[in-house]
Amino acid sequence: MLKWIFERCDDAAEAIDTPIGKLPPKSALDLDGVEVDEADLDAILSVDTDGWKSAVPQIRDHFARFGDKLPAQLNTQVDQLEAALA
Repeated sequence: MLKWIFERCDDAAEAIDTPIGKLPPKSALDLDGVEVDEADLDAILSVDTDGWKSAVPQIRDHFARFGDKLPAQLNTQVDQLEAALA
């Protein structure tokens, strides 16, 4: 996975758009020497939309603790996350 992240930084790796951002397709991961069950890999690369939806209020509560010190962009990102999960 780390190799994929560095390749993404260089725009050299494929990615799939998801509500939480870009994730690698299985074919983009170099799994040489790694034993990963296919079902486990599918689970790792899946997005638990309901779980993320339930986390949004918790994120908002956490951010509220910072008041005016929190950069507005972070709340904007949470708004965008919530919209993408809808």
